[in-house]
Amino acid sequence: MNPTLRNILAVAAGILIGSMVNMGIIMSSGFIIPPPTDVDVTTMEGLKASMHLFTPKHFLMPFLAHALGTLAGAFITAKIAITYHIEAALIIGVFFLIGGVVNTYMLPSPTWFTILDILVAYIPMAWLGGRMGIKT
Repeated sequence: MNPTLRNILAVAAGILIGSMVNMGIIMSSGFIIPPPTDVDVTTMEGLKASMHLFTPKHFLMPFLAHALGTLAGAFITAKIAITYHIEAALIIGVFFLIGGVVNTYMLPSPTWFTILDILVAYIPMAWLGGRMGIKT
């Protein structure tokens, strides 16, 4: 297979797998750390209206979803790519970073979470996932 085509497919696979990991964690997060009482987490409006009721523990699962989704996507990308393993993995990080920034505008969160999420969950996790994908 053409190396360029395989690298493109690696990035597409990384986005798909990373998104699946992210959504899997988000979907199961309510069972692990239940939302505050009488909070509707099924709609964006419900989340916006009740964000002030969330405590730091409620932000653990979204952070893990963002970080582990990016890590998994970058790992898969680096494993599949023929060349430019780290660069391809970092493309995954940038993709999910853009999604994280957009999400911040759609669903305002505490400043401490936004800073932590933007600085740690995307580019560093993509680099780490890329390194892990190269080593194995």
